[in-house]
Amino acid sequence: MHQLIARLAICLTAITSSLFAQAPIPRWCRVLPHPEYKSLDHVATSDPWFEVYKPASNVFAIYEPHQAEEVISYLIVGTKRALLFDTGMGISDIKKVTAELTNLPIIVLNSHTHDDHVGGNWEFATIYNMDTAFTLKNALGSRQDAQAEITPDQICGTLPNGFDAKTYLTRPWKITAYTHDGDRFDLGGRTIEVIATPGHTPDAISLIDRANGLLFTGDTYYPAPIWLFRPETDLDAYASSIRRLAALGPRVKLVLGAHNIPVASPTILPRLVSAFDMVRAGKASPIPEPPGKVLYKVDDISFLMRAPDTR
Repeated sequence: MHQLIARLAICLTAITSSLFAQAPIPRWCRVLPHPEYKSLDHVATSDPWFEVYKPASNVFAIYEPHQAEEVISYLIVGTKRALLFDTGMGISDIKKVTAELTNLPIIVLNSHTHDDHVGGNWEFATIYNMDTAFTLKNALGSRQDAQAEITPDQICGTLPNGFDAKTYLTRPWKITAYTHDGDRFDLGGRTIEVIATPGHTPDAISLIDRANGLLFTGDTYYPAPIWLFRPETDLDAYASSIRRLAALGPRVKLVLGAHNIPVASPTILPRLVSAFDMVRAGKASPIPEPPGKVLYKVDDISFLMRAPDTR
């Protein structure tokens, strides 16, 4: 009898392992790696949760390809200090990675305070944020939003060793000071300017390195469906913000968004405005995306928005 039970246990283990092995790979995961990364310099680091690339001189794109957001944080390095534009999911240790890339003091700015961009904030001593009620609420942290990011359909591959899914949350952080539209951060031989680009969220910002022609757009633009369906989204503000960025186009050499692929041509900026105008003018057909959302596609630009109220 004991032998029979042991054999049954072995069989059940084999069946369970087989079922997990045959679990479907998330659709978004199947297209990875993106071919655009082949043209970028890869930088080796010790943490396999991240992939680090160098899209421009002394700029490191810290990419998280194993989670559906495919979030990208940017470490911008001067001669005296470095600026970290977002801190990612907080699933693994981004501070450890940045320490492998520079030994300079690091300041953090967030493109906005959705959980996938502030997960590592708590690790850093100097954090600048916009002064909005939305920011202050998010700085308190969140468990619900974080837990939604690690369901099986959101993970590609395996989570880091030692990661505890049950206790995962977006930890609270302390805002050191507020930043404002037009603020400039001198990193030593490199000046980074803040551009307020509300719309996606009330506290959304972009950064421009005018001397090097680099525009960091956060979630105002990235080459995947741009999320414009959340309660905090303001479509009028978004329309104004993308026009402001498009006006900078002639001075920009490279656009660096916060998801999926870290490089785009500045020609995308006026096209982004045209595509959004077409959507708002009713010239693009909505594709239903349950629950309560629609996807608008205009060539290679797309927006995920709230479904129109037909009542």
